[in-house]
Formats: sequence, structure tokens, C-alpha cells
Amino acid sequence: QVHVVESGGGLVQPGGSLRLSCAASGSIFSINAMGWYRQAPGKQREWVAGLASGGSLNYADSVKGRFTISRGNAKNTVYLQMSSLKPEDTAVYYCNVRLVTTTYWGQGTQVTVSS
Repeated sequence: QVHVVESGGGLVQPGGSLRLSCAASGSIFSINAMGWYRQAPGKQREWVAGLASGGSLNYADSVKGRFTISRGNAKNTVYLQMSSLKPEDTAVYYCNVRLVTTTYWGQGTQVTVSS
């Protein structure tokens, strides 16, 4: 019913930047929040950044000052601008869309930070 698609991942050198995009489509009436999670090899999925319907922005301590979540011009779109990337940022990044009754996930996009 609701599809979530991420894009923008890739290979980048330490200190570089990437911009991830997330678009939700389908039977969406209202979105409570959209956010980003990531899962590195051998680790649990962790929350990275969130954008609430009221406009509040929140970040995990590990990415504060380096990542920026923002709302796109298109409806149901959110971006994650990642700067000063570190090898430990390497992970599959997932977009999360929270409706009133249901939470949806994208398939993920791989971000690899390596020399």
C-alpha cells in the first residue's frame, strides 16, 4: 500500500559527502514522521535522524554536526545530507516512514566510506 524508496548511496572517501533521498508513495493520508536508520555489518540497526510532522529535527549523537535531514519540495520526500563521512558511517541506510497506524521501511541504500 505504501512504498518507500531510498537512493543516493554509493562509495565515497573519508571526509566526503553524499546525499540520500527518500520518497514515499501510495495510500498516504498523513505522515507523522520520516527518518533515517542505518545498519552496519555485524551491528544492529540504529536510528540516525528524524523529521517529525511538526518540523522538528533530531539526530543521533554520532552524526550531529555532520548529517542534515531535510524535507524535499515534493510531497512525502526527505533527504539526508551526509558530510565529513567517516569509515564508521559505512552501512545500509534505510528510510523510515511513520503513519498513524503503520510504519514502513525502504529496501535500503548502501553507503560505503573507504579510501
